[in-house]
Amino acid sequence: MQEYEVKRGNTKDLEDRIKAGFADIFQTEPEVKEGHYSISYGSMKLLEVWAGEKNKTVFVDTVTDETVLAMPDEEADGIILDTNKKFRQFLDLVTCFTTKERVKRAKKAAEKSE
Repeated sequence: MQEYEVKRGNTKDLEDRIKAGFADIFQTEPEVKEGHYSISYGSMKLLEVWAGEKNKTVFVDTVTDETVLAMPDEEADGIILDTNKKFRQFLDLVTCFTTKERVKRAKKAAEKSE
C-alpha cells in the first residue's frame, strides 16, 4: 500500500477525480465498498484506491496478476507497459502532481524520516 499526497487546493473534488480516473483512463466503473474504489485491469489483479484524512492524501493498494507474469515476455510486456502507463496517468489526475513531482516529494519525505 502506498500513500500519495494530494496537491493543495485539489482536495474538495478528490472522490470525483478518482471516479473520473477509473472511467476515463481505465474505461471501467469501479466497485465501491466503504469508500474504497477497486478495479482489475491489465497486470493488476486489484487496484484499490481510497481517500485519506480530509482528502489530503490518497491511498493506493495494488495486487499483481500472476497469470500475466507467467505469460511469454512478448505477450506480457505490452500488457505491463500499458498498465503502468495508465496507472501513472491515473495518479497524475488524482493527486494533481506529475510523476516527477511525486518522486521529488517522496524523496523529501524519505529524508525527513531518516
